[in-house]
Parts: sequence; structure tokens; C-alpha cells
Amino acid sequence: MAWAGLLFTLVALVAGGMIALQAPINAEAATRLGHPIIAATMSFCVGTIALIALTLLFARGSTNLSALGGMPLYMLLGGGLLGAVYVTVNLILAPKIGVAAIMALGIAGQLVTALLLDRFGMFDLMERGLTSGRVGGAVLVMVGALMVRLL
Repeated sequence: MAWAGLLFTLVALVAGGMIALQAPINAEAATRLGHPIIAATMSFCVGTIALIALTLLFARGSTNLSALGGMPLYMLLGGGLLGAVYVTVNLILAPKIGVAAIMALGIAGQLVTALLLDRFGMFDLMERGLTSGRVGGAVLVMVGALMVRLL
């Protein structure tokens, strides 16, 4: 059990590193292609092709596509639109404020949003209170993010 926890931790760290690599790669693509939207589109097209391949390999036959008709609009469009905004903002800001600042501020923004989602139990999540430790931790992350950006 402890090994699984360690493995999950390492996978999360590597995935976070991949996000840090994505911003400068896409920013350079934007420079070479002439516009950030083109680079973001290229990134999402490649990602879509990869996900289609993974779906065909691992999820074929286990999906319930008929559920699409009953899904609310925010669920159908939200993840893709939020991802498109995130990738586009990152590739625009990477050359302007640096990857470390983008990552630090992004993590701070994710944490503050996550605390609010937990607090109000949004999207059928279990409700979790705003304890002094959780708020204090978020404040420390925010201070750290601002230090990375400004100092």
C-alpha cells in the first residue's frame, strides 16, 4: 500500500513537470507559427489524436456514448474550453513572465479554486470545511507564488 502511494506521488510529480514543459514548447511553437491561437490549436489537435488512439486501445466497448445527450452543457463544453484557455494563456505568458511564475501562480490559482469547490461541495464533491490549516497553506502557496513572480 505504501508503494502505491509513493508511485502515485511520483506520477503526479512527473505529470506536473510535463505541464511545466508544455508552456515553453507551445510558446516556441507560437513564435514559429506566428500566433498563439495556432499553437494552441496544434497542441489540442495532437492531444485529441493521442486521446482517440488511447480510447481505441483501452476504452473501446466500455463507454456509454448515449449519456452524452443527458449531460449538462457545462459538462460537455467546460473541460475543453477551460483547457483551451489554460494552454493559450500559458503559451502567451511563458515568454513574458517565465515558466516558473506561470506554474507557481497557476498552482496558487488551482489551490484557491479547489478550496472553494471543497468548501461548497460543488459538482457533487464531498463538502470540506475551510480550516485554518487549509487556508494558511493556501496563503503560503500564494505568497510563494508572488515571490517567484516578483522577487
